[in-house]
Amino acid sequence: MKRIALFLAAAALVVSCKNLAENEFEVTGKVDSSLEGKKVFLEKQGGMTGFTAIDTAVVKDGKFIFKDTTSAPSIHFISIEGKQEKLNFILEPGAIDITVDKDTLYKSTTGGTYNNDKLEEFKQISYKMYKKSDKFQKENAPKYEAAAKINDTVTMNKLTKDRLVITKDWEGQLVDFIKKNPKAYCDVIVLGQVAQMGVKKIEEIKVLFDGIDPSVKNTKEGKQISDYFKKLEEDKKTAAAVQQEPAGALKIGDVAPDFSAATPDGKQLSLKQSLGKVTIVDFWASWCKPCRAENPNVVALYNELHAKGLNIIGVSLDKEAGKWKEAIAADKLTWNQISNLKFWEDPIAKQYGVTGIPATFILDASGKIVAKDLRGAELKAKVSELLASK
Repeated sequence: MKRIALFLAAAALVVSCKNLAENEFEVTGKVDSSLEGKKVFLEKQGGMTGFTAIDTAVVKDGKFIFKDTTSAPSIHFISIEGKQEKLNFILEPGAIDITVDKDTLYKSTTGGTYNNDKLEEFKQISYKMYKKSDKFQKENAPKYEAAAKINDTVTMNKLTKDRLVITKDWEGQLVDFIKKNPKAYCDVIVLGQVAQMGVKKIEEIKVLFDGIDPSVKNTKEGKQISDYFKKLEEDKKTAAAVQQEPAGALKIGDVAPDFSAATPDGKQLSLKQSLGKVTIVDFWASWCKPCRAENPNVVALYNELHAKGLNIIGVSLDKEAGKWKEAIAADKLTWNQISNLKFWEDPIAKQYGVTGIPATFILDASGKIVAKDLRGAELKAKVSELLASK
């Protein structure tokens, strides 16, 4: 209790020394002299380019200052004239300190307030684990490629498992961060990163979210996550009430039935035309947030393994062609795409027994279903294994 009291007293002293009102913030950035005179922009997400400038300052005597009021914490960004990158921080009441890295803005450090201290802690965890992951990739990618050429599945499987160990270690540290810091606003960001890693099931992520403090759940982003979980639960109840898996639903070992539908340019394309050594049938939609969140992982997988025989055909459950095409372009989905634009009445989804998305079916070269609904590291491991066996 003494430590808490001392911390609060120190925080109050900082605010009083800065003469900040209850909801007032002051962002002070320390900048290298080489950036003297440069314009600095305080930005939030939104607008035509994805970011909107809400204030502008100029570097003077090695620093810049933004000062205004805000009622709740939110992610904001700093960009500097002549620099392509942005640095992110949490805009909240109090004196916020930023030490700008002149060469790599995202390596800049933040602090001064509770949430920015915690954001920095999270960033350091991610930066450390990213370097470890990157080192592993650089050291072992040539080994994996060499093993693939001679069909050395033992080496390939070992490297895949070793990579998964690093991913699980990273994910474990992020989970520990959330549990140790239930009042940290950046938990909403950390939770998203945990979800994208594909290690935990959605039910486990819901348990993590339930353990976060109400003050974080009541933020805009916290409410969005809460609404998402509520919608999942409602969809689950609805599906249970009105739908049951058909007796002849597709299962692992079945041959995937052929289908066809229109591509974005209006041509008919079938599954048979899209088959590769390994094929992923990916049911998704532009309105499906989990689908869109998973897309960057699938793009990375496709870019890495398409040349080795991986094909993907996306089956969209969209209703509007415009939104479907916009999502394909925005997410950089370069593989085959088809849609009947019939939402949940899509005949292919019904044919495959799909009652929720994202849903994936992994097919071998003969078109047989060998796995379903894999994500992240598990999906990559399975696809790599199948490609190596050819």
